Amino acid sequence: MEGLLDHSLRDALTRFGGVDMCVTEFIRVTDSVLPKRAFVRVMPELLNGGRTAAGVPVRAQLLGSDPACLADNAAALAQLGPHGIDLNFGCPAKTVNRHRGGAVLLQEPDLVHRIVSEVRRTVAEHVPVSAKMRLGYEDDALAEDCARAIEAAGASELVVHARTKVHGYKPPAYWDRIADIRQVVKLPLVANGEIWSVADALRCRAVTGVQDVMIGRGMVTDPGLALALKQHDASGRIHLPGQALPWSAVLRVLAQVWWPRMCAHVEARHRAGRLKQWLNYLRKAYPQGQAAFDELRLLRDARELEAWLDAQLPAMSPDSPGVLTLV
Repeated sequence: MEGLLDHSLRDALTRFGGVDMCVTEFIRVTDSVLPKRAFVRVMPELLNGGRTAAGVPVRAQLLGSDPACLADNAAALAQLGPHGIDLNFGCPAKTVNRHRGGAVLLQEPDLVHRIVSEVRRTVAEHVPVSAKMRLGYEDDALAEDCARAIEAAGASELVVHARTKVHGYKPPAYWDRIADIRQVVKLPLVANGEIWSVADALRCRAVTGVQDVMIGRGMVTDPGLALALKQHDASGRIHLPGQALPWSAVLRVLAQVWWPRMCAHVEARHRAGRLKQWLNYLRKAYPQGQAAFDELRLLRDARELEAWLDAQLPAMSPDSPGVLTLV
């Protein structure tokens, strides 16, 4: 989720609990081995043992089409200590696809196989190598072929986003096609797409037969979603969106963790847009998020936004439940 779920938001969201593993936004590989600083810029968790501040392991994702160059970059990256290397065969962005990256590669199962195989061969055996794919590019005719190619190349895990590139992010997600893929491969699968609530996750599990799910926009909308799913698995209780965490807990982490860390790497002129971007998601789960979005909608000065956030803190309880200790 380039431009949204970066390391600042990973740091914030993993503090709420329930997340077992994160994957970075993609690191684009073209024709050379990237320097360490390029990897650290996308994944500063490399300086913290490959984990977020809350201790959640992070896997680094590479995107490209040259098997040898991807393998060389994966080997260099693996030396820095990520909790695995992930390969992107799912990005639907036109610019990315035009430069032979992401979902466009699903038209060439043989190339997908060579990429995964070269990375697996080059990276130490103890380092997991996973992949994320969509159902296809223009259609899903090659979905099973691509999944078989990824498995045969030695991948340790496969995430399937249950839409094609043409589908983009439009509902629905075709979870039944993940069930089809499950019938032809034996490697661990993770289901992804249109999981906005615990009820969605349970339906996805039932349709796909896959227990593990990857949550993207749903977690940005409802930061307590992973925690709520874990609580359901332990107790059978289903929380509605926004119920697993009080708004005060979300706002505290937004103001005290996400905002300063986002400001450290985003230019001042873009900070208002980033805050409104997250609030635009949060307002779908929290009425208070809608109120905040409405109040800040016309503000563009980062200093005014920071003053607004500072003004919210005295009204919050210092004992907001569900939040890990801030560091």
